[in-house]
Amino acid sequence: MEKLTHINENGEAIMVDVSGKAVTAREASAEGTIYVGAEILQLLQDDALPKGDVLAAARIAGIMACKKTSDIIPLCHPLPITKASVDFEILEEKAAIRAVCTVKTEGKTGVEMEALTGVSAALLTIYDMCKAVSKEMVIGDVHLVRKSGGKSGDFFFGREGTRL
Repeated sequence: MEKLTHINENGEAIMVDVSGKAVTAREASAEGTIYVGAEILQLLQDDALPKGDVLAAARIAGIMACKKTSDIIPLCHPLPITKASVDFEILEEKAAIRAVCTVKTEGKTGVEMEALTGVSAALLTIYDMCKAVSKEMVIGDVHLVRKSGGKSGDFFFGREGTRL
């Protein structure tokens, strides 16, 4: 087993030293789904939810979360985010909403955690803004879809045989 990067020789948690790494273009995308049910989905499509434009608020929450990831995730490096976007797809047959968060930076460490944090915050915001109608929602399937840049190179979900 490889040495754990966030644990020192004494077994103590540490922040990884990235000072010797090269600055490279890095990008990551993560996705997740919230199963909201037919009633909420119809209200969303009719722009009739009591708290207003749910997806606009969720998009902003996701982008803000990307920028604050190092404040939320212990030992995560603060990064100069050069792009953060959150997009949604309505999955009518599942009465669900799929969110995708994409983050870019030029830096010494990747933005996978930023993308995962962003998509999670977007999904949680949808829940928060729809819970007055029904609390029977399920958030799931949150995962890294792809990443590029850095020493470990490119990653595409499913290429390594991983399936949800």
